[in-house]
Amino acid sequence: MAEETPVEKKPPEKKGEEFLLYNSMTKQKEIFRPRERGKVRMYVCGVTAYDFTHIGHARAYIAFDVLIRYLKYLGYEVVYVRNFTEVDDKIIKRTNELGEDPISLSARFCEEFLKDMDDLQCLPPTHQPRVSDHIEEIKQMISQIISNGCAYTVDGDVYFSIDNFPNYGRLSGQNLEGNRTGKRVAVDSRKLQSLGSQVGTALGVPEDLDGI
Repeated sequence: MAEETPVEKKPPEKKGEEFLLYNSMTKQKEIFRPRERGKVRMYVCGVTAYDFTHIGHARAYIAFDVLIRYLKYLGYEVVYVRNFTEVDDKIIKRTNELGEDPISLSARFCEEFLKDMDDLQCLPPTHQPRVSDHIEEIKQMISQIISNGCAYTVDGDVYFSIDNFPNYGRLSGQNLEGNRTGKRVAVDSRKLQSLGSQVGTALGVPEDLDGI
């Protein structure tokens, strides 16, 4: 009689098993429950591409890589987005020093970053949007923030009005009194309110946003 070929038993399929994850809002470990069962959408802030990556970048993206791999192991369908910032004051400053085109310089360092991530064996994101490809959307978002009364413009720069956003600091747990201008850093005289953080640079006043 012919011998029967043993049938390999497959492990039971996982479909988004529960696990504990630290919640930065509540400052405690909680059972992770995604908005949509079995699916996770994760956005990770990427690098500002004006120089080579460093060990701090490696630590951050390896940490997220471990989380992504674990989510997939548990059976979650993961959409992972990590952006590139190629429009920034640091990039403009560096290009002025080197006499190089800003987009060209940032593209070069984006590629260097991807090589480093590959060497670290980090899984590639599902999507890797670049700021330069979404300028119009960013301008529209900033215009909406201004329209909502949560930001104001001064000399072409846009500042977020922290006083007009009661939930500011809720996630970080920071005390707003400790962030008041002049407490720890020099006051920018252009800020109209006691609390403010810059959300856009040289985007123009609202009526001039289309001129970029």
